[in-house]
Amino acid sequence: MAASGRGPRERMVFSAAQLIRRDGVDATGMRDVAAHAGAPRGSLQHYFPDGKEQLVGEALQWAGRYAAKKVARFLHGMERPTPGALFAAMVGQWTDEYAAAGFAAGCPVAAATVDCAESSERIRKAAADAFAVWTQPVAEALAGMGVPEERSVPLATLMISSLEGAILIARAERDVRALTTVVRELGPLLDAAAARA
Repeated sequence: MAASGRGPRERMVFSAAQLIRRDGVDATGMRDVAAHAGAPRGSLQHYFPDGKEQLVGEALQWAGRYAAKKVARFLHGMERPTPGALFAAMVGQWTDEYAAAGFAAGCPVAAATVDCAESSERIRKAAADAFAVWTQPVAEALAGMGVPEERSVPLATLMISSLEGAILIARAERDVRALTTVVRELGPLLDAAAARA
């Protein structure tokens, strides 16, 4: 998730996503974002004239695109992709992060949803859109592995929902137990959906 090589606007969007995933929307100030991004404070108004809601919305769009691109990377690294293996890779990035860096950060889209779903329609919509952007390539990958089309979106939703819930539990428990559990329990169900086809 490195921000190097980006201009100040892109760095601020990236930084907002990183701070939101750690601290939530309410605790992430515009000045914090500028400082994290190494950008002049005056550039905030220039790049985000609609203020914090605009910045948060763009950070969530970035997060949705990032998650969607990761799906393609996971598939590219598999010799023989299966639904269970894709889900294990999606979860594995989180178990790896928590093993390496601790449990300080979660998903910025989930954090923004918790903080703002009722208080900001703009941010709620950006979060919903980010989840949709992530769900699409997962569903397409499942269909490509033989999951019937009518089940690909529901199973992609199940995968993402299970991952997001397991991330929350892992952070609360400071343990990856929930993450390893969802892989173990859902993997066979996901693979069976492709096998039946």
